[in-house]
Amino acid sequence: MPRVRELEVLRVVLPYGPRTESLLVKLTDQAGMTGWGETVSPEPKAWSRLEESLGALLIGVDWEHPDSVPSGDSAVDMACWDLWTRMRGVPLADAIGGTRTSLMATVRLTPDASIDSLVSRVNQQVCAGYGHVTLDIRPGWDVEPVRAVRAAYPALTLAVDCAGAYSDSGQLVALDSYGLQVIERPFPVTDIYAHAALQDQVAASVAVEVRTTAGLDDYLTLRAGRVLLLRPTAFLSLSEARRAHDRAVAAGWDIQCAGGQGTGLARAATVAVGSLPGCTLPCDVTQPPRNNQIVTPIVGANAGVIAVPLTQSGLGHTVDEARVHRLAKDHFSA
Repeated sequence: MPRVRELEVLRVVLPYGPRTESLLVKLTDQAGMTGWGETVSPEPKAWSRLEESLGALLIGVDWEHPDSVPSGDSAVDMACWDLWTRMRGVPLADAIGGTRTSLMATVRLTPDASIDSLVSRVNQQVCAGYGHVTLDIRPGWDVEPVRAVRAAYPALTLAVDCAGAYSDSGQLVALDSYGLQVIERPFPVTDIYAHAALQDQVAASVAVEVRTTAGLDDYLTLRAGRVLLLRPTAFLSLSEARRAHDRAVAAGWDIQCAGGQGTGLARAATVAVGSLPGCTLPCDVTQPPRNNQIVTPIVGANAGVIAVPLTQSGLGHTVDEARVHRLAKDHFSA
């Protein structure tokens, strides 16, 4: 039975790329075993809430299972799962019901200065072993780049991510003639009816991203898509993410796990969830830069394949604590 004797919470700002902020939680039990968790881009009140309540919630308290710790924070939940599975000597993927030993990966490519440059970057990734590419698109950068990539690579499995940037379906319907597998997040998440209307008009599967099982149920009821974009750390707990997986599978939806930002801990949890049997689409943990990560081995793909760490317990990665403290902008302990 875990009993936390010490905890530390650190605010880390990554030094590369968009300088994403992460909130890291470290739990240490009576025997000195540790568990780590991460929330990427935490909501503004998360820090003060944990500073006020986390010590009283966990220090010296016996708990049977991570689900019995009502933290309301994904980083704390992940740290509890990491500690709990390390104590039992089992990988996180195995503990939550994962069945896969490796995952196919997609690589995400942002808009470029020119279409020729984008096609060249796609070529680099195909030569590196990727068989699935996701293009980030936006109004004004959509049909032409997709047409060019499809012309250059007729057999490449291709998806697009709209990041909720569209307000009408015209250009997105036009994209359907280029054999897309998935159109991710076409409209703001609140516009369920627009998603449903688009799914009726295209052969590609519309992918939706939600943060609760209740939100997913609304989409399932209206058949407003065919793919769940499952970002585990967007849910308050890994068990809640697992429930979303189960509901999507029961409805006949495919699932793509995503979580390419952060220090590596959130990516590791994404890989564990991606090993669940319903996660049939390529996993997205490849967002650069890799040198942001504070874990060993680095979480990423090799020749388009992501290994699920099944020989190590917990998340399956070692944290470079010295680097964490160098990157930390603030911390507290109890």
